[in-house]
Amino acid sequence: MSDARTDGAAAPRARRTRTDLLGIYLNDHLAGSTVGTRRAAYLARSLRGSPFGASLQPIADEIAEDREALLESMRRLGVPARRYKVWTAATVELAGRLKPNGRLVGRSPLTSLAELELLRLGVEGKAAGWRTLRRVAESDGRLDPAQLDDLVARAERQLSTLEHLRMRQSQETFLAT
Repeated sequence: MSDARTDGAAAPRARRTRTDLLGIYLNDHLAGSTVGTRRAAYLARSLRGSPFGASLQPIADEIAEDREALLESMRRLGVPARRYKVWTAATVELAGRLKPNGRLVGRSPLTSLAELELLRLGVEGKAAGWRTLRRVAESDGRLDPAQLDDLVARAERQLSTLEHLRMRQSQETFLAT
């Protein structure tokens, strides 16, 4: 008996994960995650003792956990971490701290606003990455769809909090009291 269908349509083919391309994609996300983890921790430390710091520390902790979840997903898929990308990202993040902020010494309110925006963009990228992996999980049993759903939901909560903080910081930065 043949596999040919009587209606003339081709039988659906089993799809396999292209780990070569997925490896590049995930390593790029790992580099971004490295920047985000470091920047979130730095921002939470810089704003410690302020209302912003109290809200940022849990997000910084979650971002670090999300990076570990990414590494675990990469291990499950057999994708090695490319250390040169991680190292380059860490170096770029450190260099980014040297950006002028309108003050010779100390933090400017503009620094906090720019860092909140950068962090928010990073979380947007992370959420997109989780959604992509969730789609891959539909045909690759090495990934846990429920875990990915949780990671997407957490990223969305982080985005909501970061947007709230960003708007508060923009008001403090640009509106005189």
